[in-house]
Amino acid sequence: MRSIRYQEIAEALRERVRNAAPGSLLPSESELSAEFSASRVTVRRALELVRDDGLIDARQGFGWFVATEPVPQRLESLGTIEAQLETSGRDAQRRVLEFAFEKPPAHVRRVLGVAKVLRVKRVNLADGEPFAVVTVWCPAELGERLSLSDVERHPFYELLDGKLRGATQTIGADVAHADEADLLAVPVGAPLLKCRRVTNDADGRPILMSEHLFPAHRTEFVVELPNDVPSVTPAGLRLVE
Repeated sequence: MRSIRYQEIAEALRERVRNAAPGSLLPSESELSAEFSASRVTVRRALELVRDDGLIDARQGFGWFVATEPVPQRLESLGTIEAQLETSGRDAQRRVLEFAFEKPPAHVRRVLGVAKVLRVKRVNLADGEPFAVVTVWCPAELGERLSLSDVERHPFYELLDGKLRGATQTIGADVAHADEADLLAVPVGAPLLKCRRVTNDADGRPILMSEHLFPAHRTEFVVELPNDVPSVTPAGLRLVE
């Protein structure tokens, strides 16, 4: 009977996800249908049972994934996501993919106003699972004293200690292209949060620019608002032409 079949599939899925990493993706419904030789309707019912147990969840563009607490990022102060993760008891790691001195792309040159930059691209991990692809640019004259080993072990905020005095951060939406999807272990076209941060020196000059791509199901931004804010409109919201 169908009810027995979807309960059998649900139990098999429970055993699978109990040993899976939080946030990891399950096979698609069509793949599960083929694996269990069952209809999509039966598989969907099984997945819903497992979701009712709090073991899995689903998001548009991602499909089904092992339930996880989002990585929170507080925006009221200038700091690093690694420090926030460590404060919450989670293991923060970074894996540097690219380290190069080069001519900056046009949008970076407009902000930093230099002809040569150090570009560092990395993957950030929380408890061993990828949650961000980060690209950082700084003027070559600042980057010349840094090594690959430096940026593997320390955030730029530590390496440039004493030079950074505030930042502007912009958050928008994007989708995962093939390279980002592979690095973040999400499907191509999955929704991402895109964060761009420009950090200034003591004189207000931009000296650091970074772009962060986060899977939308694994992260959330938290902003503390003063009690006297009279509007229910999200702070900093603006329309994009």
